[in-house]
Amino acid sequence: MIKYIGSKRTLTSLLVSILEALPNFHSIIDLFSGTSRVGHAFKAAGYRVASNDLNAYAHSLATCYVQADRERVERDARRLIAEFSRLPGRDGYFTETFCRRSRFFQPHNGARVDAIREAIAARNLDPELEHVLLVSLMEAADRVDSTCGLQMAYVKSWAKRAYNNLELRLPEVLPALPQGRCEAHRLDARQAARELRADVAYLDPPYNSHSYLGNYHIWESLVLWDKPEVYGVACKRVDCRTRKSDFNQRRRHVEAFQETYRALDCPLVMVSFNNEGFQSRQQMQALLAERGPVFVISRDFKRYVGAQIGIHNPKGERVGEVTHLNNKEFIYLVPTEAGRRTVGLEARLRAIAERADEPKTPKAPQRRRAARAPVRDTDALRARILQALRRRGPQSMAELGRALQLSEYHLRLHLGALANAGAVRRDEAGRPRRYRLAEQIADG
Repeated sequence: MIKYIGSKRTLTSLLVSILEALPNFHSIIDLFSGTSRVGHAFKAAGYRVASNDLNAYAHSLATCYVQADRERVERDARRLIAEFSRLPGRDGYFTETFCRRSRFFQPHNGARVDAIREAIAARNLDPELEHVLLVSLMEAADRVDSTCGLQMAYVKSWAKRAYNNLELRLPEVLPALPQGRCEAHRLDARQAARELRADVAYLDPPYNSHSYLGNYHIWESLVLWDKPEVYGVACKRVDCRTRKSDFNQRRRHVEAFQETYRALDCPLVMVSFNNEGFQSRQQMQALLAERGPVFVISRDFKRYVGAQIGIHNPKGERVGEVTHLNNKEFIYLVPTEAGRRTVGLEARLRAIAERADEPKTPKAPQRRRAARAPVRDTDALRARILQALRRRGPQSMAELGRALQLSEYHLRLHLGALANAGAVRRDEAGRPRRYRLAEQIADG
């Protein structure tokens, strides 16, 4: 997936594990989907997902990674990716704007982007297939850009990857779910909160004044292909000046978030928010407590790559150091009135938060208990594998790895133990070989 500030790549396994500990929940709304990394992880784990984001590039990512099903698009996508990969470069808007007027990409790659994007536009494709191809092109360009992960500026000297040739690849589109299709929406978050329904709502809103449209304006122009007028050294779309989000404005953020939160109709609300945001932990907890008890999990989170390289002036000269390299990410869990009617939900959430929250400095007796933790972790992990097979049916090792965010090594280890215990069995026919629940478990 594309490089992205605020990406929840390191938190997805934790977020999925929270829902897997709540067996009565089967659907989720991702209200600010961004790259759709979270929605993709939830779909891979067997949850029906409704993704939402107002930016066109984010909606394209959600259509590819959440709404589209592999069975419906893979054959045509592979054929068209092979065809478009053979196209010669052709200078156009993208090359002129982002390779000559600015230096985000080498011109030879910009010309390839122009040729492929025009070819996609000329085909009048099915929308889901078109978005899969747009994401393939977006990610190919992202792999050869010359930035620090943001499109507010490009680096002074060409990044090494910028010299590589642009290469289209098929995005990791997931197979269909037996319990129904997933969806991608392009709505204001407040409207989405009023209209969409699910068991769980996940909110990861913008938390400061940095606009995602301004940070990723090139992807917006690539997806819309409206070839807008631009301004400044970074050649931003002119509508970056007018398409302002209330969530990016300190005076309006709390009101916008509160309106969104109050409109949600679901038993459980999950919120991710950063300690550098417009709301402190105390303010956020007070706001969320309007609808129920608030359980909090905290995680250290490395700041975006720009913070790692220091402070520079417009000439590219280093003029200072940042004050800190890590943030604190808080995950808030709130059972609403509807959720509190579910027997035992509050107790489960309390236990999840206590177990998952970052450990404090242990006392001596706690260190002895910590030595036994891997055994409990192993049992919990094997329970997750069984639950994934129960939800999704027979799965290959690669599919299980994506769903559970596990390496092949650990999967082989735990699947072997489960097979020895008679809990799962491996189909010997066909490739790739698939694992399924043993008959007595599946029947039970």
